[in-house]
Amino acid sequence: MRALIVYESMYGNTRLVAEAIGRGLAPAEVILVPAAQAAGVDLTQVDLLVVGGPTHVHGMSRPSTRQGAIDAAVTPQRTLHLEADAAGSGVREWLESLRGLACHAAAFDTRQEGPILLTGHAAKSIDKHLLEAGADRVAAGESFLVTKNTALMPGEVRRAEAWGAMLRQRTQAAASV
Repeated sequence: MRALIVYESMYGNTRLVAEAIGRGLAPAEVILVPAAQAAGVDLTQVDLLVVGGPTHVHGMSRPSTRQGAIDAAVTPQRTLHLEADAAGSGVREWLESLRGLACHAAAFDTRQEGPILLTGHAAKSIDKHLLEAGADRVAAGESFLVTKNTALMPGEVRRAEAWGAMLRQRTQAAASV
């Protein structure tokens, strides 16, 4: 089984979740690619596509919300560290370029702890784009929680690994039908 994980990460949390999902997918062949570098990636040999990003203003990031996150990181009161690709294009732009997917897929996001009504849930929009592009959903979108200080909540990395293992099992089961 070959899996591709495309992720967008501003401060590193979504990348950490993507890496943990990748470990959970083992022994599958797993390739991790930041969304800003995903243009032109060959999806024809992918069995499972996992896409994730941070929740910004109740959904997927936009150029304006990414700029807001960059601005927040460079204020003297904050100790946030930007990812190398933070200023690049995001998951939204990459998903809008997809057509004719012929693989299984799953979506995830990182978001602040709290009711979805208040925090939003980017995985919902990511999932919608994946389905519109032709992917077959293997699991509902999943959120991994961060604190108000933008650190992953305790246990989220382990939960992401377990989610990755579940995705592998479901993808393999779907392929054997």
